[in-house]
Amino acid sequence: MIDKLEFLIALARERHFGHAAEASGVTQPTFSAAIKQLEETLGVLLVQRGSRFIGFTPEGERVLEWARRIVGDARAMRSEIRTLREGLAGHLRIAAIPTTLAMVASLTTPFRARHPDVSFTVLSRTSVEILSQLENLEIDAGISYVDNEPVGRVRVVPLYREHYVLLTTPESPLADREQVGWREVGQTPLCLLTPDMQGRRIIDRLLRAAGCEPAPTLESNAMTVLAAHVRTGRWSSVMPAKVAETLGLLETVRAIPIVSDTPDPLIGLIVPDREPMTPLTAALVAEAKRLAATLPG
Repeated sequence: MIDKLEFLIALARERHFGHAAEASGVTQPTFSAAIKQLEETLGVLLVQRGSRFIGFTPEGERVLEWARRIVGDARAMRSEIRTLREGLAGHLRIAAIPTTLAMVASLTTPFRARHPDVSFTVLSRTSVEILSQLENLEIDAGISYVDNEPVGRVRVVPLYREHYVLLTTPESPLADREQVGWREVGQTPLCLLTPDMQGRRIIDRLLRAAGCEPAPTLESNAMTVLAAHVRTGRWSSVMPAKVAETLGLLETVRAIPIVSDTPDPLIGLIVPDREPMTPLTAALVAEAKRLAATLPG
């Protein structure tokens, strides 16, 4: 039964029978037969059938919720038993929004010092992708915004608030300012993240609240691309101060704090809301709490 529930989760993730079969390491006929057997066992249709995958039936959506819970619990059980036998070991998959990638090492480095038999995969993802991959058991944890858009049924460890700065050239009319407001930022030609990034949606909201319509002259989903354009001296951008520092921008451009009446967005670690947590996830949450205690608000 567990393997068939794993197939159902793969189908929810891939939205395509062939791709889901390939991701599951079986042929498409074997995959389709397993889904059919699951339907016969439960006595309901799970998938809306057509020439291609259309979606799940209402019963299928409900079974999918149970599948995620059951498969997650089964993995947690195996992980706990392995930890009891061998100690804490294994692999952690973490997805982080681009603006937080620079700080992930502050979490993974002390974690591995405590638990040297654990390895990591760190992926750059949008906030929406992080929530989807957590739900479909593709990752173990995410680092994302936790107080701006709904995060669903997850457990949150608040880490720090993202403080924005305007990055501009020393020749800019604003270069001698100690701080600027969002209205002034909106009157500056900007290069920004693409709208699918929640960080961009936050900036857009703050600009509109100041009476400005966002109109960047360049967009990218990569912070390094924005940094490269800022370094030319012909572009300005808005970034979290920590990102600008990590990318080495503060050596050549002005980073002017942006003041606002709105609280800065909160970044946190998010993990599945499951009890008990896997030993690896529980250890990661403990490390995140230790890190949060050392970070400025």
